Formats: sequence, structure tokens, C-alpha cells
Amino acid sequence: MKQTERANFGSRLGIVLATAGSAVGLGNVWRFPTMAGENGGAAFILIYIGCVLVLGIPCMLNEFIIGRRAQANTARSYSSLAGGTPWRFIGYFGVFTGLLISGYYCVVSGWCLQYILASATGQLHGSPTEVANYFDTFSAHPWKPIICLLIFMLITHFVVSCGVQKGIERASKLMMPLLFVLLVVIAVAACFLPGTQQAFSFLFSPDFTKVDSEVLLGALGQAFYSLSVGMGCLCTYASYFKRDVHLTKSAVQIVSIDSMIAILAGLMIFPAVFSVDGNVQEGTSLVFKSLPYVFNKAFEAVPFLGTIIALLFFALLSVAALTSLISLHEVSTAFFHEELKISRHSGAVIVTVLCSIIGVFCSLSFYNADIQLFGMQLFNLFDFITGQIFLPLGGFLTCLFLGWYVPRHVVKDEFTNGGTLRGRFFSAYLFLVRFVCPTCILAIFLHQLHVI
Repeated sequence: MKQTERANFGSRLGIVLATAGSAVGLGNVWRFPTMAGENGGAAFILIYIGCVLVLGIPCMLNEFIIGRRAQANTARSYSSLAGGTPWRFIGYFGVFTGLLISGYYCVVSGWCLQYILASATGQLHGSPTEVANYFDTFSAHPWKPIICLLIFMLITHFVVSCGVQKGIERASKLMMPLLFVLLVVIAVAACFLPGTQQAFSFLFSPDFTKVDSEVLLGALGQAFYSLSVGMGCLCTYASYFKRDVHLTKSAVQIVSIDSMIAILAGLMIFPAVFSVDGNVQEGTSLVFKSLPYVFNKAFEAVPFLGTIIALLFFALLSVAALTSLISLHEVSTAFFHEELKISRHSGAVIVTVLCSIIGVFCSLSFYNADIQLFGMQLFNLFDFITGQIFLPLGGFLTCLFLGWYVPRHVVKDEFTNGGTLRGRFFSAYLFLVRFVCPTCILAIFLHQLHVI
């Protein structure tokens, strides 16, 4: 396939919104408030922002440089710079990781769809135990979650099949503003609750006495995961960048949007939690098992408002999940499309089928506890392997590859857009990529495996 035939994003706005959509997902709206709640609030947020600057932006630039330089899918992008050396397998590893994540991510995305319906029909009213039991009953149902995940996969398939500009870019220009509006509406409504002052104190008054190695490593990990580093999304999207795109400026804009949405998610959730004397350290069960009750209880003076807020919240979760799943799907679609020399639609069909099969088995592992591999529930196994092993490993190897193997003049040429930009921060970027980022990622990796 000739390089001139390759699609590109049509506008700077499209680049920023599509790539930000890749980074913004359930990790921002779900995982960030959870991590902030478990790690002391404001101090964690400040450390997180520092980690994003030191770790997130350089790692994002790594994938931007590789993708735009090669103008090809992730596997071919790494191969073009690595030649026949083993470094080329990092790209294939990224495609494989993205495919596995898509397979179980669609399960959680399907849950979001179901909760929109449940919120609209009043099925999430009741005591905390009844609301929690609703999730346990639904997730363990043999076919209902499967129907939801298949619907979500079909929506994703349609967007990706339409192409880069008419599908991904157009959808991002619609969904990212919608996501932001939903966030602001819910956050403003939440800020009228009696727990607002306590929530603001928790989120913006740091207590550094609570900071320990667990908080530091947790912030490092969240910065790494929330930006979609190591799964091929950023590299694939960068391959659609035009040559005049300012990579550093784009990375800063995307990271700013990503961090702002994560903090807005905290402003949306914590006032409601504090208003009902909830536990901000509840962990991953907070969203599906606790928040529906929290919203209903917090807005009990105006009952229908609690229902509307819950409905908007799960609509928001669905949009966030969709923007990320589209980018994950595109990683594998671009790979099959270009490597097998088939149409984009055919490549998308292969990915949709593969991800749906993985998703079905992951979903059924909630229904039948015997669906296991290596002694772990299938869903948890995919989550553990990709999140705690594959992503850090991919990011670590990419830093070594770009920092030590790829010729410095090649990296600088992309960083400065062929010398048309001054590149004032190039030396600092290269130092971070060579020394700081690999050390931080290695620390995250060892911590996740409970070695440190």
C-alpha cells in the first residue's frame, strides 16, 4: 500500500479530540476517582499530575514519533525503525495487547449500557444491598451481559468501518464535547449537595502525611494507564497525523484534557459520596454497586433528579468507554487491513469477531466460576495480564527502543518536524526517555507484581 493512499485526520481539532478520546475512558471516570479515594485525595492528585508531566508526556511522544515516522499500523511502524532486529516485535506485542484489552473491555462497556436502561426504568432504587445485588445478578446472567457487549461491539465496528475521517474523527468530534458537557452538568449538580465542602477539601487540600510509596507508585501507575500508553492506540493514531502536526503541543493538549476530565470526575462523584456519609475508599465496586444508591440518596429531596443524574452518569460512562474501545479496535483493524492487504471493512469484521468471542467467554466467567485459566477467572486474568504485565512491559521496551536504539537524529527529526521547530525541550525529553521513564515504569511493573 502506498503511503500517499493512507488516510489522515482532517483537522487539528480532530487530531486532539480523537487522540484524547483514545486516552479518556473508564480509567478516568472510574479508576481515577477510585485511586484518589484510596490514596488520600489531593496529595495523590498533585503527585499524579507530576507523574503525567514526567512520565506520561514523554511516553506519549514516543508513540507519536514512531507512528508518524512510519505512517503505518503499529506492528509495521516499529518494524520500519527496527529493521530485522528483535525490536520489531514490540509493535506486534502492542497489537496483541490492544486486541486482548478490547476483548474484556467490551464486557465492562456492556455493563454501562445496561445501567442506562436500569436507571431509566427505576431498577436501581432500593437499599445499598439491593443495588449491589442488582450488579451481581446481572453480571452473572448467562446471556444478558453478552447481548449488551455485542451491541457495544457493533456500534464500535460501525464507527471504525467508516474510516479515519468519516468514522473515528467524526465520532470523536461528537462524543468528546458530549462527554465534557455531561461531566460538567453532573459535577455542577453534585456541587449543590451538602457534601461539597468536604469533597473540595478532600480533592484540593493536600495532606502529604498520607503520602507513602504505595501512593507514589499508585499515581505513577494511574498516569501510565490513563493515557493509553503501551497498547498501540497512540502509535496507530499518530500514523494518521500530517507531517506538520506539532507533536509536543498535541501531547500537552491531550494530557491536559485527560487530566481535566479525571479531576472533573472526582468533582462529580465525591460530593455525592460525602453527602450520604459514603466510603470514598470503596474501590472498584464504587461505580456499579454503590453510586446508583448514592445518587438516589443524595438527591432524595427531589427523587426524579437522582434518577436523571444516574442516567446521565452511565451515559457518560458509555461515551467514555466507546471512545477508548474505538481506538483499541482501530489498532487491530489497521493491522489486519494493511498486513493482510484486505479492505478496512474486512479487517474490522475480523477484529469484531475476535473481540466478541473473547468478550463472551470473559462474560460467561461471571456466570460459571469454572471458566478459568491458570487458576483465575477469565475476566480477571485478562485484566491482570494486560494491565499489570503487558502495558508496563510495552511502555518500558518502547522507551529503551526509542531512547537507545533508534538513531538520535531520526528521533530529533520527528520531534522538530524536520527541523522546522526549535525543539528546545528535545534534550530534556531524551533524558527522560532514556533514564527516568524506564526506571519509573520498572518500579510500577515490580510493584504490580508485588516484588516491591
